[in-house]
Amino acid sequence: MAETTRFLLPESAIPTRWYNIVADLPMPPPAVLHPGTKQPVGPADLAPLFPMEIIKQEVATERFIDIPDEVLDVYRLWRPTPLHRARRFEEALGLPADVRIFYKYEGVSPAGSHKPNTAVPQAYYAKQEGVKRLATETGAGQWGSALALASSLFGLELKVYMVKISFAQKPYRRAMMETWGAQCVASPSNETAAGRAILERDPDSNGSLGIAISEAVEDAATRDDTKYALGSVLNHVLMHQTVIGQEAVEQMQMADAFPDVVVGCVGGGSNFAGLAFPFIQEKLAGKTMRVVAAEPAACPTLTRGVYAYDFGDTAQLTPLVKMHTLGHGFVPAGIHAGGLRYHGAAPLVSLLKAEEVIEAAAVKQTAAFESAVLFARSEGILPAPEASHAIRVAMDEARAAQAAGEPRTILFGLSGHGHFDLAAYDAYLSGSLQDYEHPQTEIEAALAGLPSVAE
Repeated sequence: MAETTRFLLPESAIPTRWYNIVADLPMPPPAVLHPGTKQPVGPADLAPLFPMEIIKQEVATERFIDIPDEVLDVYRLWRPTPLHRARRFEEALGLPADVRIFYKYEGVSPAGSHKPNTAVPQAYYAKQEGVKRLATETGAGQWGSALALASSLFGLELKVYMVKISFAQKPYRRAMMETWGAQCVASPSNETAAGRAILERDPDSNGSLGIAISEAVEDAATRDDTKYALGSVLNHVLMHQTVIGQEAVEQMQMADAFPDVVVGCVGGGSNFAGLAFPFIQEKLAGKTMRVVAAEPAACPTLTRGVYAYDFGDTAQLTPLVKMHTLGHGFVPAGIHAGGLRYHGAAPLVSLLKAEEVIEAAAVKQTAAFESAVLFARSEGILPAPEASHAIRVAMDEARAAQAAGEPRTILFGLSGHGHFDLAAYDAYLSGSLQDYEHPQTEIEAALAGLPSVAE
């Protein structure tokens, strides 16, 4: 009898509640501070930007929050997503039978990534509150595409500020957003004061997520009909993504396995949290496992940043959050993993790293693409460049177990497909893709601009 490769759940197994890890943390998360007063923010401070239900979820402490039926109806378009045993990848690596690799594949969503898991509820709550229009930023375009899809389904207008280097590298992401009815512009743009200020200083700026966030926040804050939607970093976003990990826990049980190592790629942290948090719940309850965040060496937030209060955006419009950061003025190199080019990591992910509940590993761009190509040639799926960082760490973990003669079960998150990233693959295959690591002096210069906060 053939061994099972894909572990599939029925529609009836879609999680009906989001998991809020705050309920299980050994300590409360650090407060979010007002950028002016540096005092803890309240709902009134966030109301100009977010729907009230989103604000409630951001500060929630209960372990589970019910998913609205209207959101579940949309989730049924692609959830539950499959869990794969990477048998062909294992064979390509020459692994022994007791070193196993599994991956949870989020590329089956209409937008091709995990991002709709939070885009759908954010659009739904905005619609419920009578909002007519949303503004957001996007890096590689996965978040902008997902919110364009969700906005279309709930009849909302959408303006997307896309990091300029990704806007140039991935024109078909823009076309995808526009197909779903969104307006997409390159950031920094001339359409906001924040964008114009950046262009005045650096007319050739490649942009950054921090800059694009500044533009989207300004857009939302200056219009009565508009709210802001964020695709990563904040607590409610990470919580929405936990449908991934909840399904994966059940699917690993179907496979009669439990991971020794869980790996996810990290930019802001939503994909990583979505897979890892339900397993970290088990770890905090006493299960033995390692959880590894994979990030690019060109934007090494968790491995070379500091754990401190910082702004979430370049123009200093957002509240101050305590996170691992490279400094809000940090502008990363134009690597092809656009979704991982953010100067900070989610506060909850950063707290877990600071408390040594999770680990972090930095991956160079060419190493990530090397593993992505091997994975594509064995498993058949072309991974997003972001996800290839997790593939690389999973591959390294498997080889380390083989060298040590130890059994190991590894689970990683394959956050999306790379069908819009073929220019990056072309650069790798032609030999023109280059590695880049920021000099420590540049990181220290960006960190010198951190706000002073008494703790």
